Amino acid sequence: MKTVPVSTRLEVRETREIDLEAKREGLDRGSFLKKLIRRGFADIRFDRACEVYRRGEVTLSRAAEMADLPLRDFIARLSEAGLELNYGLADLKKDLSGL
Repeated sequence: MKTVPVSTRLEVRETREIDLEAKREGLDRGSFLKKLIRRGFADIRFDRACEVYRRGEVTLSRAAEMADLPLRDFIARLSEAGLELNYGLADLKKDLSGL
């Protein structure tokens, strides 16, 4: 996988905290920052998928795809977003038609 460098400016206090947490996890700063960015990006994808699912713009399975999560995991996390499962027979037929 090809990578590219990315840079940003942080406050000294933030850098110290990052270095401390990286050390606690046995990681160097760069590896720890990659972990933070990936986790944050996963949260953003989940939030976006929940929002369009909440508005009824996508099916449950499509929202799980948008969040880059297995359907089972997406369903398990719905309560985090204050959502309930809204899945009926029409949704099941639509999801099964794609198989």
